[in-house]
Amino acid sequence: MSKPILYSYWRSSCSWRVRIALNLKNIDYEYKTVNLLSKEALEDPEFVKANPVKKVPAYIDQGHAITESLAIIEYLEERYPDRFPLLPKDLFQRGQARAVALQIAAGIQPIQNMRVLKYLNAEEAGKGAKWANYWLVDGLSDLERLLEKSAGKFAVGDQLSIADIGIPSILYNARRFSVDTTQFPILTRLDKALGLIDAFADAHPDKQPDANLNA
Repeated sequence: MSKPILYSYWRSSCSWRVRIALNLKNIDYEYKTVNLLSKEALEDPEFVKANPVKKVPAYIDQGHAITESLAIIEYLEERYPDRFPLLPKDLFQRGQARAVALQIAAGIQPIQNMRVLKYLNAEEAGKGAKWANYWLVDGLSDLERLLEKSAGKFAVGDQLSIADIGIPSILYNARRFSVDTTQFPILTRLDKALGLIDAFADAHPDKQPDANLNA
């Protein structure tokens, strides 16, 4: 049986989340680079077949394509429920974990993704960075308040979960756009702890095969 395939870009927050989940569940997969800065790469027929909307990540398993990071992560959880469960057993904590994950993946990150910033910079040079900084601070402030209610050793209680998977990438983005992350003590504590875990460290953009592409 062939390995599953992950179409990924080294600095894509969405791809980064999936890489962490794959590592935690110890799934051997084939990494296929999609250079988001290259129109030719985005028009590659094989990639377009995997994801007609031309975004990463796209995950291919047994010939079937799944897109959107949280959908892929939930798929992995259901396909491999006994390999490092990513959802808490407690029903309430499960809801909290999903809420944290959605705050990052749906509430913060999309507002400062590449397509949005390109449009803003086209309208007014340099506007994108200011926009990203503002909305990152706004979204991370909300996230910090959520974590005040749920965090223990990790984002929800004392077990790693889907709630933790998006934290490294969103803080990485925040630092890229000159956000002082020390104003979010819970997030910075969690980010530091997660960086010491191999599954998280190995998913870092700098360790990906396409990390030498121009940013």
